[in-house]
Order: sequence, then structure tokens, then C-alpha cells
Amino acid sequence: MKKGFKKVTADEIADMADNGKDVSQFFTNEFEIKPPEKQKTQRVNVDFTFDMLQELDKLAAELNISRQAVIKSYLRHALDQHCMAVKKVM
Repeated sequence: MKKGFKKVTADEIADMADNGKDVSQFFTNEFEIKPPEKQKTQRVNVDFTFDMLQELDKLAAELNISRQAVIKSYLRHALDQHCMAVKKVM
């Protein structure tokens, strides 16, 4: 540790800010928050069996959401699960 350098806790920084002191020295712009970019939507066609459509419609009715919302949410969940499984293997 450098001579004359005192480690400052988050609570101490918060107290300084509450007392009107400049605490900008403790922060960097390294993790700058940016507004999310608008994601472009692309329409695709997917073929489902009649039985699968019936299951999707039943689930959509149970959840009180559209068939499309069921498909999108379940697909998102499956993709997230896959990504987590791949990361664990690495």
C-alpha cells in the first residue's frame, strides 16, 4: 500500500456525499451506463404440429397471454438455460 493512502469504505464515501463533500475522486467512468440499444425485430415462420399448437394454446389460456408470448418466453428460457450449461462446461 502506498504511503499516505487510506482505504476508504463505501459507507465512508456515502457519509462524505451526504455531508456535501466531492466524492468524484472515488469513481471512474469505466463502467459507464449506456441506454440500451433498440433491438431490431425480425419476423420468422415456424411450423408446429397440430398437437403442439393445441398445447401452446392451452398454456397461453392458463397464463392469460398470447400464443406468441408463450413461444417467446419459453424460447428465451431455453436459450438462457443452454447458455448457462455451456458456460459451466467451459
